Amino acid sequence: MTLLFDIGNTNVHVGLADARRVGRQTDIPTAAWGNRTALRLLKTFVGTRRVEGVALCSVVPAATPQIRAAVRQFWRLPTLELSPRTLVGVGIDYPRPNTIGPDRLANAVAAQHHFGAPVVVVDFGTAVTFDVVDRRGHYVGGIIAPGLAAMTDYLHEKTALLPRIRIREITRVIGTNTTEAMLIGAVHGYRGLVRELIKELKRELGMGRLPVVATGGYAKLISAKLPEITVVEPNLTLEGLRLVWAGQPEA
Repeated sequence: MTLLFDIGNTNVHVGLADARRVGRQTDIPTAAWGNRTALRLLKTFVGTRRVEGVALCSVVPAATPQIRAAVRQFWRLPTLELSPRTLVGVGIDYPRPNTIGPDRLANAVAAQHHFGAPVVVVDFGTAVTFDVVDRRGHYVGGIIAPGLAAMTDYLHEKTALLPRIRIREITRVIGTNTTEAMLIGAVHGYRGLVRELIKELKRELGMGRLPVVATGGYAKLISAKLPEITVVEPNLTLEGLRLVWAGQPEA
C-alpha cells in the first residue's frame, strides 16, 4: 500500500491507497506533529498493513520535515514529494510553476484523470481555490479567495459584538438574530461567490458545460444547492497523490 499525506494549514489528511483507490483516510491536526500524539495516531491508522511507499504534498513547509521524520521512525520507505518536477498526469502552462501549491497540482491530476479535460476543481479549504485544466490537459492557473471559516472567524475577531459561529445550512434569507444573519451571509453569500466565478471561468474557457469537481471541508455543504458543481470528491487530493505515485517512471 501507499501512505499518502496532504499537509494543510489546519489538518494533515492521511490516506492509505492500493493500486486502484484510496481505501482509508483520517485527519491529524497539523499542530500535533510537533509531539508524539501524531506519531501514535499515525501508527494506529496504519496498523499492521504493509506500506511500500510514501507520497506527500505540503502547503506548510515547516511541517514537512516533521512528517518525514515521523515516517522514518516506523518505516524506511521511498518517499515522493509532489512538485512540478515530479508531476505526472497533467502538463503545466503557467509562468512560475514552482509557485503553484502542490495540493492544487494533485487536485488537477485527479480531476483530469477521472473527468477529462477541460475541468475545474474547487477546493474548500482554509482558502477556497479554483484550479483549471484546459482542453489540452494543462494546468493553466486559477483563483484564490478567503475560505468560509476564515471569513467568519475574521468577522468575530475584528468586531466587538459578532460571535464566532458554527457554519451550517440555513434556509431562510432574512436573519432574525445575529447568528442567523451571519450564517446567511456566509452560506448563501458564499454560494453566490462560487456560482459567479464558475460562470466567469466557463465564459473565459468558451465552455457552455464544464465539469466542476468540489473537494475540501465545506464542499458538501456549499455544493448542496449549486447545480454548477458536478460532483463532490472528499479525497480528491489524496487520489491525485496516488495517481502521481503510480505514474512515476521506474528507476
